[in-house]
Amino acid sequence: MPATRKKTSRTKINFLIDLTIFVAFLVAMDPRLTGIAIHEWLSIAFGAAIIVHLLLHWQWLAATTKRFLGKVAGQARLNYILNALFFIDMTLIIFTGVMISESALPSLGIRFQPNFFWRWLHTFSADMGVYILGLHVALHWKWLWNAFKRYVLRPFPIPSFRLAQKKVQI
Repeated sequence: MPATRKKTSRTKINFLIDLTIFVAFLVAMDPRLTGIAIHEWLSIAFGAAIIVHLLLHWQWLAATTKRFLGKVAGQARLNYILNALFFIDMTLIIFTGVMISESALPSLGIRFQPNFFWRWLHTFSADMGVYILGLHVALHWKWLWNAFKRYVLRPFPIPSFRLAQKKVQI
């Protein structure tokens, strides 16, 4: 009898990718924590993860883009604008990171002239990214919390202890 394979839910995949992206972003935000080399390579991987995230949400993105100026719920419109700002900001962070790379690209033989403007823009856009990410998390908090409960807390159930109630007879 062939073994049947359980299909992984799309929500679970989205949650795991989102959680990975979130942790990678937080770690990459402080190059002193990991060192420049890990910061740069992790950021390059982060860029690839963002592309996967966008592809997983492509149907929503395409549908919302089509009806953006028409009938769209206010929260969906806000979410779309916030996502667009986040995408622009991430693109700016990655581009300026490439322009100031001290380890990853030089190890591949690619070097750019150091430039204060690129470094300032990289730092500024990274700081803005933290605020935008905070708003993004706040906007999706209910979904995040439900997914966390379902995929992180539920697999490791915490035993509930019930106090035995004594019946008092008068």
